[in-house]
Amino acid sequence: MARELRIGIDLGGTKIAALAFGEGDAVLFEQRVATPREDYEATLEAIAALVAQARAAAGGAPARVGIGMPGSISPVTGRVQNANSTWLNGRDFARDIRERLRLPVRLANDANCLALSEAADGAAAGAPTVFGVILGTGCGGALVIDGKVLAGANRIGGEWGHNPLPWAEPAEHPGPPCWCGRRGCLETWLSGPALARDHREATGRELSGEAIVAAARAGDRAAQATLARHAARLARGLAHVVNLFDPDVIVLGGGLSDMAHLYEELPRLMPRWIFADAPRVTVRPAMHGPASGVRGAARLWDMAEDWIV
Repeated sequence: MARELRIGIDLGGTKIAALAFGEGDAVLFEQRVATPREDYEATLEAIAALVAQARAAAGGAPARVGIGMPGSISPVTGRVQNANSTWLNGRDFARDIRERLRLPVRLANDANCLALSEAADGAAAGAPTVFGVILGTGCGGALVIDGKVLAGANRIGGEWGHNPLPWAEPAEHPGPPCWCGRRGCLETWLSGPALARDHREATGRELSGEAIVAAARAGDRAAQATLARHAARLARGLAHVVNLFDPDVIVLGGGLSDMAHLYEELPRLMPRWIFADAPRVTVRPAMHGPASGVRGAARLWDMAEDWIV
C-alpha cells in the first residue's frame, strides 16, 4: 500500500506556502499564495484550497497535513497565542482547520518547523544542538536537541523575538512599540518591517529590505549604515542565545536570511558579547531557503512528539 501523502503548509504573515511529499520524500506539489491578512475565514479557505490542489496533483491520494503557524496553540486554552498575524490570536484554529479539511492535521510553530527541517536534512544536519531563526515579517526562534524540538511547557521554547534587545545603547531605549504590547522586543529591531522602519527614521526614505540591500551594494552609505546597525543588533540578540543555549549551529531563515553579509559579520561581531574566552560561532543560511518551513511542516508526520498539536 502506498504511503499517505504528507502535505505541509507554512502560514506566514505575507504568504502561505504548500508542499506535498510522496514516497521517498519526492516533492509532488509546490505552491505559494498571498496571505489574506486580517481575514480569519479567508485564511482558512486559502489553506483548504491549497490542500485540495495538492491532493489533486497527487491523484486524490489519502493525505495528512502539517501546518507551521505563527505563534502556537496554548496548552491551556487550545487557542492561538502569540501570533504576529494577530487575526489568529484567540481563535480555535486547530479545531476550525480540522473541520475544514476533514483530514488528519498536526500544527506547530513555524520556527519549530524551519529548525526541524534544517536539522533533519539541511544546513544543520547532524548537529546535536540547533537554534533556528526566522527573520521575516516577524522574528521567531526554535531549539532542536538531538533532532527533537524543545517546545517547552508553555509551547514557547525558543520564542526569542519577544525578549528585549540585549545590551541596548542609550538611543535604543525604550525601543519601538511592539504589537505584543511591550517596547523594544527583538522583533521590533530585526524583522523585515523593522529594518525598513529603521532606515526610514534615519534617512526619511521608504525602502524595502531588498531595496536597502541593493542600495548598500551600489555604495549608498546610508543604506550601508542601516545594514550595519541591523547586523550589530542581530549579533547581540544571537549572542544572548549562545550564552543561554550554546547551540552548535545557528540557522537563519526568512526573507532577511538572504542578506549574504550576515554570514561574515555575525561571527565577527558576536564574540564580544559571548561569555567564553575563545567563542566559536557557526551561523548558516537555511539550506532549503524559503521552502524550509513548509518542508518541516510536512515532516511533522514523521515525528512522534507530544509538542505537536
